[in-house]
Order: sequence, then structure tokens, then C-alpha cells
Amino acid sequence: MPRTITLLAAALALTAQMAAAGPAERKDFQVAKDIAASVSRYTAFTIFDAVDGTVHDGVVTLTGKVTMPFKRDDIERRVAKVESVRQVNNKIAVLPVSRFDDELRYRIARSIYGNSNFWTYATMANPPIHIIVDNGHVTLTGVVNSNVDRMLARSLAAQFGVFSVINDLKTDAEVRDAREKSE
Repeated sequence: MPRTITLLAAALALTAQMAAAGPAERKDFQVAKDIAASVSRYTAFTIFDAVDGTVHDGVVTLTGKVTMPFKRDDIERRVAKVESVRQVNNKIAVLPVSRFDDELRYRIARSIYGNSNFWTYATMANPPIHIIVDNGHVTLTGVVNSNVDRMLARSLAAQFGVFSVINDLKTDAEVRDAREKSE
């Protein structure tokens, strides 16, 4: 069964739909953890990028969205260097160039990280809330402490006349439960 990882700048939440962890599954789980660490150390990966990956028998499939083409290529090269990775299928999309989207990204980021409820998140080396803007449609990904933080972030993102907001934020408890089930 494939292991699914969500590569987030701060928490790098490892989520998986796993039954019993056999030897091959443990190997994929460790590869997924190594991939998450590699992407988190990539200095060009920002709160405006989101990358997900699945690992199955050493074959990695990367999905998500990044703001620049070089990031997609750099992440693929980084992942390919991880021990036990046999193949990388890079399905990461590059977000379209748009002044409107860029302005939305920065306005939403300032609104969320400027809110006193999120100041501790803002001071982290890799802030955990990612803001993906694609032609005026916003997706929030990452990890927050509570459901209140999740709902507040969504509310703050929706105030700028965006076309839609998808709230894919997870709470620490949800990530912890998924990790325990996968181990």
C-alpha cells in the first residue's frame, strides 16, 4: 500500500493510509520521512508552495504546486538523491504568473501571520501554514495547533475577494493520530 506524505514547511506532516507495517512498508515510510526532511531543507521552498508525495516500493510520485519552474525541478533532483528512491514521477504543477495572485498571496500571508493568534507560527523557521493561490482560488495547507486556528486562518484568507478558499489545514492532533496509525 503506498505511503502518502505531505511536505509542509514547518511540521512536514507525515500522513499515511497503512494497515500493518511490514518490512517493505517500513522502508517506504522511512523513505517518505527522508524525502520530507530533504524538501524542508530546500531554501527556496516557501509558504506559497505545497508539495505532496507518495512512496511505493521506492517509486516516488510528487504532486502539488510551486510558484516557479526551477523549484519543481530542484525538488525532483533533491528527492531523486534520497537513499532507496528508485524513480521519481514529478507531477508538481507550476502556478501561473499573475500579479493579482501575487498580491493575494502577500495580503493573505500578512493577514494570517500578522494576526496575534498566529504570531508564534510566524516566528518559526518554516511557518506551517502554506497559502496556494491559483487564478484567485486559495488553498490553505499545513498544520495548526487547533480547530480554532484552522477556522480563523480560513476566515482571514477569505476576506480579500478571492473566488474560493479550500481549507486543507490539519490540526496537530490529526497529524499525530495519522502518524501513530502509520507506525
